Amino acid sequence: MHPLSPALHGAKSLVVVIAGLSWSTLSRVGFGWFAVLVTVFVLGATVLSVVSWWNTGYHLVGRELRVYEGLLWRRTRAIPLERLQAVEVVRPLLAQLTGLAELRLEVVGGGKTEAPLAYLSVAEATALRQRLLAVAGRSAPALVPAAEPGAPVAPVPEGRRLHAVRNQDLLISQLLTPQAFLLPLGLVFVGAQFLSEGSWSFIAVASTLTAMAGVVLQPIRRVLDDWSFRLDRDDGTLRVHNGLLETRMQTVPLHRVQTVRATWPLLWRMKGWLRLRLEVAGYSAGEPDDRNRPDRLLPVGDAGTGAMVVAEVLPGVRLDALPATPPPSRARWLRPLSRKVVGAGLDERVFVARSGLLTRQLTLVPYARIQSVRVTRGPVQRLLRLATVHADTAGGAGAAAVDRDLADAWELAAELTERSRAARRTDSGR
Repeated sequence: MHPLSPALHGAKSLVVVIAGLSWSTLSRVGFGWFAVLVTVFVLGATVLSVVSWWNTGYHLVGRELRVYEGLLWRRTRAIPLERLQAVEVVRPLLAQLTGLAELRLEVVGGGKTEAPLAYLSVAEATALRQRLLAVAGRSAPALVPAAEPGAPVAPVPEGRRLHAVRNQDLLISQLLTPQAFLLPLGLVFVGAQFLSEGSWSFIAVASTLTAMAGVVLQPIRRVLDDWSFRLDRDDGTLRVHNGLLETRMQTVPLHRVQTVRATWPLLWRMKGWLRLRLEVAGYSAGEPDDRNRPDRLLPVGDAGTGAMVVAEVLPGVRLDALPATPPPSRARWLRPLSRKVVGAGLDERVFVARSGLLTRQLTLVPYARIQSVRVTRGPVQRLLRLATVHADTAGGAGAAAVDRDLADAWELAAELTERSRAARRTDSGR
């Protein structure tokens, strides 16, 4: 790792230590002893970071990335690159200030991000990402030589630019959210409560501010995460650049994409905007932070842009010409309001599932990515002779045709199974 890595880890520890000691500790022991405690804890964390840095390294051996770490208990992680799903270059604020970056890998079946290499120089992280993707793409390792230490790294080609989201549209899109509309009402309520009570306790003030922060921070975080969003296409991969305080460059092989999901929030529809998300095979669904998932395809865009991006990810698929028939009329007993807006259909290349009343959603699943097909029936569905057909993918979510006529459901399941087998045979023959 880069020699500055212990300093960055120590700086992160400083924030954690100060937050852990809290202001109550400061009031009890005084500023002097508080500073001593902080210094001792930070020095200890820095020493541990230096020891960890000295005993951590990586080695690319054939089609396998090996990560070595630990002093007393040595551990070696071997990551087969044929299971690689996505590679991400992340630059938190401190890393941006020091010219460093963190490399994160996602593999099939991983419960969390594998082998986060923190920190490398930006040039080294970018070059390593290129090598890993080349090996994972079944290129011969001999064609991807390792760079000599200190040798200049060739600039990475930017690929073909697909779209860049305007930051103005990103800001407006987050203003057109329920949180933004409810915030003035919340402020009025808090002001009225304060005036009626005359004075508040510390606990009441802290609880109110915490609740308001939870409402406000979500759209703010989305703006910070998707700031300067750019989408590039480079051969068989997508490259996503985004972030303001923490910049990210995610690389997703297109053949790993399991589903594409288009969403039309209620307030966005008056401007004709939509949002696109990806589902990638084996990506860590258990990650506590959803920002670690490479699911961003288009944070906000108009119908034309959405159709263009979908056509790049799923060639031959037209977002504005997809079949989706609603459930039979007797399904109104289960869906009195949403029966006409849900539906499902079979396109030439993808399975289509439509859902949502206020927030409309369209899910596209390529036939070659379907892992299993299930038909489920609840108690009321059995009375109404209805069933739901699920198309499961390696990513986990998949899509479902809800409340179909029973005979149509079994026919749809058989057709999905046959199309899935045919598509996989076609893919394996290429």
